[in-house]
Amino acid sequence: MKSLFDLSITPDLDESNAEIISRMSDTLDGVGTDQEWPPKLVYLVNLCVEEIGLNALTHGRRHGLDRFTVKVISNDGAISIEFVDNGAPFDPLNDAPEPNLSVPLEERSVGGLGIYLIKTMVDQIEYHRLEETNHLKLVVGGI
Repeated sequence: MKSLFDLSITPDLDESNAEIISRMSDTLDGVGTDQEWPPKLVYLVNLCVEEIGLNALTHGRRHGLDRFTVKVISNDGAISIEFVDNGAPFDPLNDAPEPNLSVPLEERSVGGLGIYLIKTMVDQIEYHRLEETNHLKLVVGGI
């Protein structure tokens, strides 16, 4: 097991969510290059970090979030992406609304599509709440 990326964020009110996500994405692009990941894997890891990170920051800041950590770990041909935050409890496996894919995009309600995409694209997803923190682990194979 090799830690490739470990970023703890204390959201600063002067830094926007987009700036935080952009900083994480730039770092992950560098990790992908250094590790010689295929472009599809770089894209998928970035998509996961962007979607989960943006949700945690957007909703968490409204509920007292002051710590957010992302770890990317390489382990036996798979990448694990681990998120920990002290925002409001949110289990993406059970709390995210299921998008209605049978209606046109403009008629759909906002929310849930990003989590839905993540669920369909990763090999494994686990969530638990421990000591007032959300813990989410995504596993992507194929490296």
